[in-house]
Parts: sequence; structure tokens; C-alpha cells
Amino acid sequence: MSERLLTVNDLNVRYGKVEALYGASLSVDRGTIVSVIGPNGAGKSTLLNAVMGVLPSRGIIEFCGNNMGNVSIERRVAQGLCLVPETRELFSQMSVEDNLELGAFTRYRRGDKGIRATLDSVFKLFPRLEQRRSQMAGSLSGGERQMLALGRALMCQPTLLMLDEPSLGLAPLIVKEILNNISSLRSTGVSILLIEQNARAALQISDYGYVLENGEIALEGPSRELANNPRVIESYLGIGGVEAKIEC
Repeated sequence: MSERLLTVNDLNVRYGKVEALYGASLSVDRGTIVSVIGPNGAGKSTLLNAVMGVLPSRGIIEFCGNNMGNVSIERRVAQGLCLVPETRELFSQMSVEDNLELGAFTRYRRGDKGIRATLDSVFKLFPRLEQRRSQMAGSLSGGERQMLALGRALMCQPTLLMLDEPSLGLAPLIVKEILNNISSLRSTGVSILLIEQNARAALQISDYGYVLENGEIALEGPSRELANNPRVIESYLGIGGVEAKIEC
């Protein structure tokens, strides 16, 4: 039986008088990739920011069996929850290696001796980052910046990695590479909650999926079933449905 890692129940988020997220409930089991798809403005990024504690919310967020209601962002990171935002938020005037080491800051503070080994594993996952380890982050290509954002998140050894639109603005071949990297993380024990507008690719690499529309969960189910759902095909996959495959 799978171990429940994240439980979100009846989550509500407001921007002033506007209800951006209404009664959203979802879960992520250990060792799985869960995707959330939906149109622009549906509340996908709001969902991740609420789970991370960036936005105030009403409802229940449980991570590893602990209620996150009054837990600070720093404590959530220390407990293994990590968000890679759509904006990536890199330090452009710092080197690739320095950006990566900053991702392990909480581990440095507690005297963790395994940081170098984690850095080596990140370089193995993203060889291009090792080639550019001394290069300024601001001089990287879009795909390399996304790899660096992912690598920096992995440096804190997350139990659950939340990714907000990792393919945004990237060329198709780079999207394929990034999503293959994300899929491969499953074998390392990292669970992933993936927000992605590329619905076809998201459902190909995830185990379970949710469709978020107008701030509410409209559909959910195993990703393969959602990918063959006529409503999902018509609204998000277009003609041809799931014919275009990502090789994972």
C-alpha cells in the first residue's frame, strides 16, 4: 500500500474578494509523480504557493502526517518540501556552482556532511551544469536555467518537489530533455507535484492527474485514464490526443 506524503483538503485562497482556489483537494503518494493541468488563470500556481506557505489559505495541508497550517516556509523546506517557481528565481550574478550550493543552505546549517555527494549527483543528472559550473547563471540559456533551478532544489534533498511550469518558454527538444529528467527523478525516491500547461507531456510522465478549472478540481484519475478522457482530449490535448509521445 502506498504511503501518503501530501494531503490537501478543502483548500481555499482569496485575492481580495476574488476566490482563486475553492475547495481544492488532492494528494501525492510517496514515489509518485502527480500532475495538475488546466487553463491559464485556473489557480494552478496559486495551489503550489499555498502548499508552500507563500500565500495564506484556508483548509488542511498535511505533509508527512504533519499539519502545515502554522509552519513557516523555512520549516517546510527543512522538512523536505520544495518549490521551483515558474520564474526560477536564480541569482544571475552568481556562478552555477554557487547557486547550487545555496540550495543546500539548510543542510549546511545543520552540519550535513553529504552535500558534496549531492552536488555530484546533480552534475550527473545535468552534465551541462557541470560543464558550466563556473559560468554566471545569468548567461545560461533558458533550458540551462531550468536545469539549474531543478538542480538547486535537489540540493536540499526534498521529499516532495513541486514544479511550476518547468517547460515554460523552452524549445520542444529542451522540453523533452527537461521532462525526461523529471521523470527519472522518480527512481531516486523524490515525489513530484507537477503543474504543467503542456497537458499531453504532463500526463505521459505522471502517475495520477488532476484537472483544475476556475479554481476547482474538475476531474481526477490515473494519468492514462485522463489522457483518454474525451473531455480532456478536446480541451487540453487537441486533435490526436496522446499520439505524440515523450520518450522516458
